[in-house]
Amino acid sequence: MKITKICCIGAGYVGGPTMAVIAQKCPHIQVTVVDLNVDRINAWNDPNTDNIPIYEPGLSEIVAEARGRNLFFSNNVEKAIDEAQVIFISVNTPTKTYGKGKGMAADLKYIELCARQIAKIAKENKIVVEKSTLPVRTAEAIKSILDNTGNGVQFQILSNPEFLAEGTAVTDLLDPDRILIGGDTTPEGEKAINALVEVYSNWVEKDKILTTNVWSSELSKLTANAFLAQRISSINAMSELCEKTGADVNEVARAIGMDSRIGSKFLKSSVGFGGSCFQKDILNLVYIAKSYGLSEVADYWEQVIIMNDHQKRRFSNKIVQTLYNTVADKKITFLGWAFKKDTNDTRESAAIYVADDLINEQAKISVYDPKVSRSKMLSDLDYLATRSSTENENLVQVFDDAYAACNNAHAVAILTEWDEFKTYDWKKIYDSMQKPAFVFDGRNILDKKEMEAIGFVYQGIGS
Repeated sequence: MKITKICCIGAGYVGGPTMAVIAQKCPHIQVTVVDLNVDRINAWNDPNTDNIPIYEPGLSEIVAEARGRNLFFSNNVEKAIDEAQVIFISVNTPTKTYGKGKGMAADLKYIELCARQIAKIAKENKIVVEKSTLPVRTAEAIKSILDNTGNGVQFQILSNPEFLAEGTAVTDLLDPDRILIGGDTTPEGEKAINALVEVYSNWVEKDKILTTNVWSSELSKLTANAFLAQRISSINAMSELCEKTGADVNEVARAIGMDSRIGSKFLKSSVGFGGSCFQKDILNLVYIAKSYGLSEVADYWEQVIIMNDHQKRRFSNKIVQTLYNTVADKKITFLGWAFKKDTNDTRESAAIYVADDLINEQAKISVYDPKVSRSKMLSDLDYLATRSSTENENLVQVFDDAYAACNNAHAVAILTEWDEFKTYDWKKIYDSMQKPAFVFDGRNILDKKEMEAIGFVYQGIGS
């Protein structure tokens, strides 16, 4: 089967960049990204590609090259589904906030809506690809919906999970560690798998394209994120012990990272991990384990989340304790709001929870982030529902300039590891602040000795 038309339902952090790269690397394939959100599609179609809704280094250039040639963004979902041979489902699968599994299980209502819409529209055989992160055996439910509510056409369900790190998503797509494709082991399933393999093989070496059964593919995504998050929580757990014993967590991480059995990646201690995947996927894994009666397995993985939440609270508590056990009416400046550098994504960002803690202590929060808007920051705080929207607007100031944000502050807290923060004139910032001037480096990106030589009271993580 030769693929010439692809549709992706969902123009978010996964669907947009993934389809843009497929379109760039496969000019012979028409790629249409659809979404019901009119504003989002309009942003993807903005003539100035610097204004596209997702910031990823290199993404705007790829969109500019392919858009209008073979890459299209549209709200016409039905037309795109009808014309496509392959339909990627890349919609949000948040943690449930209601009913059975509340706070742990993945909410699959958007996945089911997609499946029902595909079943209603499709008049020819289709390959349906799970791109969203899903619980194991979701493909079974999708296939049941398609087969029992459709028009008698044949559907093949593939699992093709993404392994993108925000901030490096374009690099991850152009030169992936691996592409994973899971499908049925039937002859029809094998044909569908091979069709998708041929798409990726336009730029990915075939020995990097792994094929499995669909259940292994679904579970591999959850497992990968759980293992990565586990490493971060592990080193963060050691950071607290380091502070108590006089050890330096950076030196410990360097020492164990040189062990070839361990490796150096994801051993950077910080105020905690964020993003859309780690917490959601681990909670999903915990729920699955509990549903099978595997309480010890569930408890083991849930501890990763508990440790991460503890690290965030520990950071905000450290600020309060260091500032003489009160931050009431004190100006605390946050440098960074995104959950990591080189992205405008703020989902589960540590900054949100640290800010919430400090506002509850009546601190005045000022924020500078090079890519996150004021409206997004306020929306993040409103989502916690700790106080009214009006209160959040009054208690949080957002600046377009880091120096202005730091002016007259009692303390600066670094919550995102943006490279530009390392290049600032910190002496100028020190001179503009209340004395003593404090820096709480939640990402360990500044040099302790240099900061203390300027005059700062400096505290990093784990030393």
